[in-house]
Amino acid sequence: MDASIGVLMACPMSLYLEQELDKRFKLYRFWAQPSRQEFLKIHAESIRAVVGNATAGADAELIDALPKLEIVSSFSVGLDKIDLNKCKEKGIRVTNTPDVLTEDVADLAIGLMLAVLRRICECDKYVRKGLWKMGDFKLTTKFSGKRVGIIGLGRIGLAVAKRAEAFDCPISYYSRSEKPNTNYKYHSSVIDLASNCDILVVACALTPETRHIVNREVINALGPKGVLINIGRGPHVDEPELVSALVEGRLGGAGLDVFEKEPEVPEQLFSLDNVVLLPHVGSGTVETRNVMADLVIGNLEAHFLNKPLLTPVV
Repeated sequence: MDASIGVLMACPMSLYLEQELDKRFKLYRFWAQPSRQEFLKIHAESIRAVVGNATAGADAELIDALPKLEIVSSFSVGLDKIDLNKCKEKGIRVTNTPDVLTEDVADLAIGLMLAVLRRICECDKYVRKGLWKMGDFKLTTKFSGKRVGIIGLGRIGLAVAKRAEAFDCPISYYSRSEKPNTNYKYHSSVIDLASNCDILVVACALTPETRHIVNREVINALGPKGVLINIGRGPHVDEPELVSALVEGRLGGAGLDVFEKEPEVPEQLFSLDNVVLLPHVGSGTVETRNVMADLVIGNLEAHFLNKPLLTPVV
């Protein structure tokens, strides 16, 4: 690879990816710059690629500041941190890392369901604090057979459905349109879906239309015995409404891997034992992150060698 090609990495994401990019390109670490404005003034002309992820990508401002930008390669499947319209307009290519992280995210969704319903984290604390000696832990809720509703039946939604089916869970879903090749029950509104399931899973892409797709009405429809699982993006859920529903007991529980203003998490959730909180680790296994990194590099190499991109979006 031509080591003079400038690649801007938006934020720290994978040491392995960083090292591999360093070997092949002229890598700039955006987060390490004391002044981003100054940095862009000096280096804008030499940056031809941006590597982003679920935390930082390429918004309109950054795209406009980089006149030689040709490709944005995202270390994520979600593209909500990239201005796709701006990229289309300017002929900038965009790639992501679909498929390779599907299994990890779906595994984690099931893990969250079990952790919330069976109070696994709480049980662990109970043993560590020596409380078992004082008496048995309270009874919890069965997972097998619960009705699972999925918002967004894409790759990840389908993988969650397949896993939940192994636990004899009836599956239903909401998406923009009914999917042809599936026996799962389709609901044409999220409120209908929430009214007819015990566990509601958010697994859709974040777009202006799906922002706050889980609002007060949906949470109330899910109800005091219902559980919300979010392995999508934080802004899918109206977070203040979720917090008040959990605090007031209008919602039974929640398993959350994502939040509206990461890494900020509402502190009211910290004292609740019916909530499991994870630091956005859906795809966070060594195996998957390395495959994702290889895909980011593979897309950049393909682009600069004028070969077809491996996972093109734009």
